[in-house]
Amino acid sequence: MRFPSERELKTIRKKLEKVEPSRTLPKNASKADELKYKLCEKFVCYLLDHKMTQIQLAKKLKIDPSRVNEIVKYRIDLYTIDKLMDLAEKLRLEFEVEVA
Repeated sequence: MRFPSERELKTIRKKLEKVEPSRTLPKNASKADELKYKLCEKFVCYLLDHKMTQIQLAKKLKIDPSRVNEIVKYRIDLYTIDKLMDLAEKLRLEFEVEVA
């Protein structure tokens, strides 16, 4: 395997400039945001485990691919817990909600 040429790297960097990175959970996040973040993480794991694209997952969930992208980018501000749980249940994702 060879290292990409400077030209290839430049092309990749240009594409990545337009990509929104995944968000991280702030240290002072609420319990609700922690739960939403963990649910989003389940979707990312599902994609990786099933070697699916976001478009394939969107078709399976019957939602717009842009919505799947928001989930896998951890855009928790755009979702309610119940919406993420409904989508997770469609995939039969295993998760537990613990109230302490």
